Amino acid sequence: MVMDINEIRDYLPHRYPFLLVDRITELTFGEMIVGYKNVSINEPFFNGHFPHHPIMPGVLVLEALAQVCGILGFKTVNRLPADGYVYYLVGSDNVRFKRPVMPGDCLVLEARVEREKRGIWKFACRATVGGELACEADIICAERKVA
Repeated sequence: MVMDINEIRDYLPHRYPFLLVDRITELTFGEMIVGYKNVSINEPFFNGHFPHHPIMPGVLVLEALAQVCGILGFKTVNRLPADGYVYYLVGSDNVRFKRPVMPGDCLVLEARVEREKRGIWKFACRATVGGELACEADIICAERKVA
């Protein structure tokens, strides 16, 4: 284990029900990160998406990927949200959803740094379930100091 939920909470400003990363299992500063989200039927979005065929909304799969990107960025530059910084999701390209994510799935979240320049990061991301691709995307985040 590289990061448990307590350390993740130090590196992400998100809280329930919007914290979508349970654990980080691999991390190489400035290069890559792997983590996961255990998807439970108790997630609040399943009440409406869809009651008789629960599927994790694609935008939340994308958000979970963006959250691991933020952790990698924070760890790489050795900063925390408590220092007055935030990573904004500012873009996504080449987003493709390949399979639904359902209750009981362990959603593996992977991000690899493609480039960073003046606080703008581009990541190549993949989300898988049981080794099967669920989502892939290029995600762009911006590191900013908040007032």
